[in-house]
Amino acid sequence: KDRVRGLPWEAPEVGDSDLTDGATTDAVIEILNEVQDRPFFVACGFANPHLPFVAPKKYWDLYDPASIELADNPYPPHDAPKCAATSWGEMRAYVGIPPKGPLGDAQARQAIHAYWAAVSYVDAQVGRLLDELDRLQLREKTVVILWGDHGWQLGEHGFWCKHTNYEVAARVPLIISVPGQSHRGAKTDRLVEFVDVFPSLCDACSLSPPQGLEGTSFLPLVEQPDRPWKQAAFHLYPRSIADHGPAMGRAVRTDRYRMVEWKAERDGFTEYELYDLETDPDENQNVAGKSEYAQVLTELQAIQAAGPRGARP
Repeated sequence: KDRVRGLPWEAPEVGDSDLTDGATTDAVIEILNEVQDRPFFVACGFANPHLPFVAPKKYWDLYDPASIELADNPYPPHDAPKCAATSWGEMRAYVGIPPKGPLGDAQARQAIHAYWAAVSYVDAQVGRLLDELDRLQLREKTVVILWGDHGWQLGEHGFWCKHTNYEVAARVPLIISVPGQSHRGAKTDRLVEFVDVFPSLCDACSLSPPQGLEGTSFLPLVEQPDRPWKQAAFHLYPRSIADHGPAMGRAVRTDRYRMVEWKAERDGFTEYELYDLETDPDENQNVAGKSEYAQVLTELQAIQAAGPRGARP
């Protein structure tokens, strides 16, 4: 019998520190006070926003359920391979979630509400950590970087959770603060990846990273956000293709396009997705089979074959 994971979301009337992420913040604040007088590296991971979404009720109360709008594309991308879809089995393991089929509108709004509350709860914990750095007078000599480990689908394409190669599941927040930076609060639309985080932190701390890394320090973007940069970013997610067995979806994302190559390990069976993010930012139409995009598909295949090192600025 499948293990039931309990409720998918809750809003207990408790304080921040009564739940995991608040307790984690308390622990990190203690560490900062212990190490404030010497060089330190602290990694702090928060559980939210991740199922189950459990946040103090005051964060739920920030949002009006009646104002929550549902995704306007609750259907898989047109002409996409069937293997590209997710059945969002992670969420279906929780009490009250239908074992198959879509969520009803009321439950979908509740899921979005829960996700937003979880995000706000973590946002408040990040604020507590930054406040403590200020109190300890460490902000001007501490590199701070914030990122999430994946996106999350809230009904887009009829999907929930992550487990796809689509923009909404692959794109994440990334914020960095470096002492003395000249463009505080600036944004950039250049492409960076998780593999870039380690060399970037090394660069920001004047440390030499080991040889052979696939990532590239994005510290130059901190100083010049509009400079030319990476040609592409890469990500992947596995799936099983009917009649062909295990497969890997390898994606390449450029400024304008996302291509996903689905290839079966056993027999090499291959299917493609291609989305023109300029004309179709929500990735609702796979154009991989359209003749006018044949050259684009070929170019992206070459970029994918070259990999992260080939896409470096």
